[in-house]
Amino acid sequence: MLKKIERRLRIKRSVRAKISGTATMPRLTVFRSNSQIYAQIIDDLQGKTLVSASSLGLEKVAKKELAAQVGALIAKKAVEAGIVGVVFDRNGYLYHGRIKELAEAARNAGLKF
Repeated sequence: MLKKIERRLRIKRSVRAKISGTATMPRLTVFRSNSQIYAQIIDDLQGKTLVSASSLGLEKVAKKELAAQVGALIAKKAVEAGIVGVVFDRNGYLYHGRIKELAEAARNAGLKF
């Protein structure tokens, strides 16, 4: 189990070395646990979270559907805050399953990345 976590953290460091959020293009980062999924839009220059959303308050459905709801919710909040374009940070997770569902739902709801 530890190897799996170390692998994700190594990938995370590699990705974060290449991308950074700015005021014009903030970073959309995703964290997933076994039961929940969280998304934040962060301006790394100020070190400030601009918008956040999670699956905590949503009704329990399948995990992929929950991720899609969070993606649509974060995009809606971002558009309301005046954020149109973001840089996607998958946080070391592979781009499939819940991460992909969240990203596609955010794109369909109006975010560009």
